[in-house]
Amino acid sequence: MRLKILIIEDDIAIAQLIEMTLRVSDYETCICYDGAEAEKLLVVGQFDLVILDVMLPGLNGFELVEHMNQRKQTLPPILYLTAKIDVQDRVRGLRLGAEDYMLKPFHPLELQARVDGILRRHNPMEERYQVLDVSLNISTREVTRDGEAVEVTPQEFDLLHTLMRHKNMALSREQLLQAAWGYDYLGGTRTVDMHVQRLRRKLHWEDTIKTVFKLGYRLEAKG
Repeated sequence: MRLKILIIEDDIAIAQLIEMTLRVSDYETCICYDGAEAEKLLVVGQFDLVILDVMLPGLNGFELVEHMNQRKQTLPPILYLTAKIDVQDRVRGLRLGAEDYMLKPFHPLELQARVDGILRRHNPMEERYQVLDVSLNISTREVTRDGEAVEVTPQEFDLLHTLMRHKNMALSREQLLQAAWGYDYLGGTRTVDMHVQRLRRKLHWEDTIKTVFKLGYRLEAKG
């Protein structure tokens, strides 16, 4: 079953960017542009996560959560988004029960990573990815091909996970670095090329992990 995320954001461009980012990971999304309408949706809808802008017209993000708490309405995990850097506001959001807090502007890959982390904590289930003849198990960090174990390094595992999550999408070397190595990695993009070559050999995916000219790579798996 696909996990469902409610996006509450009054900036249409930002809301659509968030939606595009989450749909890449196959999450179901619903967008709402103001606090009052969001309150109605939260009463009747079933969501696994709420991405909530603080500065909303009418009913702001903090007031929305306070209203729901007063009604003793059970809320899904909340990830606040805001352009404000006031520590008091951040503390207020966390005290209202927010799971996480992100400042605008944000990088889509960082948002995706935080969403994934929150949902894993609240939906503890074995997570598997199957692409063609290769299976990847998140909880055990095992990779198999046609049922046979494939030895991969921790970094190769993280890179393969990123490619499988974004199959059929062209990803730049910079995007792969950020997603699989992290934002604090200081090495160059050449390391992505070396790890891709190793995965191709180990998985016999020479024709499956495609090179995208002057950009990066795409895991091609139709159907």
